[in-house]
Amino acid sequence: MKDHSFRLEQASEQDFQRLFELRLLTMRESLERIGRFHERRAFERFRKSFRAEYTRLIVLSDGSLGGCVALGPSDDGLLLEHFYISPALQSVGLGTQILQTLLAEADELGLVIRLSVLKHSDAGRFYSRNGFTNTGADEWDVYYERSPQKKRHL
Repeated sequence: MKDHSFRLEQASEQDFQRLFELRLLTMRESLERIGRFHERRAFERFRKSFRAEYTRLIVLSDGSLGGCVALGPSDDGLLLEHFYISPALQSVGLGTQILQTLLAEADELGLVIRLSVLKHSDAGRFYSRNGFTNTGADEWDVYYERSPQKKRHL
């Protein structure tokens, strides 16, 4: 896997609009595929679930926005949501690098990570490859979780 230089920076409420636009770029095709794309509904759903305090910007070495990810508390673990990588940067290993960083954080805390992906989305395969288990589905989403990995002591 190629190394992509990035840093994670705390998002703020002022980032909402540009992150919403990134969400549209990354999810529109999948939503259209299942007949569920409506820009207003997408805006309202993102507005309701956007938690700036748990959202981090993926900033590339040149200072540009490469994506965002939100990882925050939920019940007895963590909820991974709004993990969007700019389409130009998908399928080059950046998402895997970022996810590995988040998994290490969760492992250090000993917390399970849960998430959902849109049915028929390529994201399901991505999460399965990275240790997540399918735990169920509903009409529109598939649910996954990953238990914390114990550190091996030699």
